[in-house]
Amino acid sequence: MGDIRVLVAGASIAGPALAHWLRRRGAEVTVVERAPGLRPGGQAVDARGVAREVIRRMGLEDAVRAARTDTAGAYTVDVDGTVLETFRADDDGGDGYIADIEILRGDLSRVLYDDTRDGVEYVFGDRIAELTQDADGVEVVFAGGDRRRFDLVIGADGLHSGLRATVFGPRERFVRHLGLVLAFYSVPNEFGVDRWLTDYQDPASGRSAGLRPIGDATRVMAMLSFPAAGFDVDHRDVTAQKRLLRERMEGLGWSTPRILEHLDDSPDFYLDQVAQVVMDRWSSGRVGLIGDAAFSSSPMSGQGTGLALVGAYLLAGELAAAGWDPEAGFARYEARMRPFVEANQEIGRMHVEQLAATAPDAAPAPEPDMDALMALVERAINGVELPDYAGVPDSGAAAGPPVAPSAGPPPATSG
Repeated sequence: MGDIRVLVAGASIAGPALAHWLRRRGAEVTVVERAPGLRPGGQAVDARGVAREVIRRMGLEDAVRAARTDTAGAYTVDVDGTVLETFRADDDGGDGYIADIEILRGDLSRVLYDDTRDGVEYVFGDRIAELTQDADGVEVVFAGGDRRRFDLVIGADGLHSGLRATVFGPRERFVRHLGLVLAFYSVPNEFGVDRWLTDYQDPASGRSAGLRPIGDATRVMAMLSFPAAGFDVDHRDVTAQKRLLRERMEGLGWSTPRILEHLDDSPDFYLDQVAQVVMDRWSSGRVGLIGDAAFSSSPMSGQGTGLALVGAYLLAGELAAAGWDPEAGFARYEARMRPFVEANQEIGRMHVEQLAATAPDAAPAPEPDMDALMALVERAINGVELPDYAGVPDSGAAAGPPVAPSAGPPPATSG
């Protein structure tokens, strides 16, 4: 173990990915997660372009591919189930609407945890309650009562980041609601779903419902969305979220009523606003942010996971290359990442605007400049350099040997 002690808050995607690279660069890493265990399920997330290269450099390509949803493609349908459009997973070299590497958020989290747990300290069921910085380190008080000192603290604790609120200010300062709410939960596969995602959009109301394969033929992931100018339900109040979802999805056709019948018996319900995080800086002294905590691009970009994986590689690499000097390391990380982040956030906003433009009373959308759009998509998928960090310490291997997926902490309950 190295002499540099780093605390990472959050054990979803960005946190364990960062732990992998920090440890390879020589740091001693602790990950604290407020949930009692890894969160199951969630939306399907994609790894496109440069993010696939990060997975390869992590040595996890085989493990990630083994856990894929194996989705063959997607159909958009009308209210009667008639197919309107077809998208295939091999479109655009595997970087299209359905990515070649598509995996449930919870399954990717498990792959990353299994990769790092033998060389990284994980603390579940706890969180940072207080922290105080000085010239040499950060004093952290945990909610469970422990008090410890670290050289650096990184927030990878998502859109509702507690660390961001503590160090940088209230969430309202940084979170931009895009006017849409998404819900995901798994249901029994009584719909005949095989390897194809099916998506129904109702242009009259701006609502949508969909079903997607998850690698388990007996279950599928339901996906529901509705427009919402404001969102005032506590992101931890699952009962209120389910009530809101029922109210807002009432009357939507296709398979929606049958999907809602399973709302109360789903083990992995998730609902939240579609939002982006926009910040002038992703660091303050010895505290930095990564993933959705720093630069959420929203699920509508399709690139949140890619940003987390690429950010983890660059943040650990730049800190190590700077001799663990936080000012220099954080500055180089931000300089490399910000154009990539901004391209993906623009894609996310455009996608939401495109949905809004399909409403019957919407003004006709202007014809897009296809050359500019294709250039933007390319920047959003591949528009960041991955230095090889020659000369920077690299243990060259995953943090621990492969382990059985069933090992580790008990899964957290929904919410």
